[in-house]
Amino acid sequence: MTKYSLVGDVGGTNCRLALCALDSGEISQSQTFSGLDYDSLEAAVREYLSQQHQEIEDACIAIACPITGDWVAMTNHTWAFSIAEMKKSLGLQHLEVINDFTAVSMAIPMLKEQDLLQFGGKKALDGKPAVIYGAGTGLGVAHLIHANKQWLSLPGEGGHVDFAPNSEEEDIILEQLRTEMGHVSAERILSGPGLVNLYRAIVKSDNRVPENFKPKDVTELALSDDNVDCRRALSLFCVIMGRFGGNLALNMGTFGGVYIAGGIVPRFLEFFKASGFRAAFEDKGRFKDYLMDIPVFLITYDQPGLLGAGAYLRQSMGMTI
Repeated sequence: MTKYSLVGDVGGTNCRLALCALDSGEISQSQTFSGLDYDSLEAAVREYLSQQHQEIEDACIAIACPITGDWVAMTNHTWAFSIAEMKKSLGLQHLEVINDFTAVSMAIPMLKEQDLLQFGGKKALDGKPAVIYGAGTGLGVAHLIHANKQWLSLPGEGGHVDFAPNSEEEDIILEQLRTEMGHVSAERILSGPGLVNLYRAIVKSDNRVPENFKPKDVTELALSDDNVDCRRALSLFCVIMGRFGGNLALNMGTFGGVYIAGGIVPRFLEFFKASGFRAAFEDKGRFKDYLMDIPVFLITYDQPGLLGAGAYLRQSMGMTI
């Protein structure tokens, strides 16, 4: 009889919960809960488990914030909790709480060719470091290495490094945003709110008043050619995604591949394919040739965070993934 664990992927907007078969890592019974509908993560978990009628002893929750100890407080949400207290309250024997991009990075070894869409470069090299990043409510980053027959995810807060402009247009964006918010991180641009920031900075730098757009408005108007400012913003977004990905590739020589996750890029996939993304990825002066062979993949698998949370849990329990 298959034994199941609980896996979760908790972002700034939604909480996704599912069952993971411990023998195979297969994900099933996935459900999405709005974070606005529950006072706590535990309340959402209890609601989910009440519907499953499974005896759950082990769980792994991936969450969009730094995990530095027992107390977890989300960056883009009000939820906060003690890992030890939640484990005890839910009656679990084993509870892992990991960064959301740790989970997504751990999904990489589980993904099949049909789960990926490649943007340039050559074949990913087995055993070489990889990196994953993705824009959604925020900007997540994690590196992945293979050592001693195990996959090791190296999480961090790479989305909060300084935004590094590399063109006159990007200089103008940085200057405009700096006057509003002081420190301008990469996440201030490469995220849903960041797309709006780009649009607003473009308009305000021209001494005009921006509309009160939401991220989906900027995307839809850009794709319909109904707003030049929105199209400029989306084009810049793609270019800066490329620059940032190239920086990550340089950090650890990620010949195992650069992987893009998150909910934003798939919304304008054809636009992204035709954009300056790959050229910007390779635009590193003397190191352009170094980056030309490194492949970039868009993850098309719909729930990589859940898949990776299951892989992390299974490996932590001594299983091979």
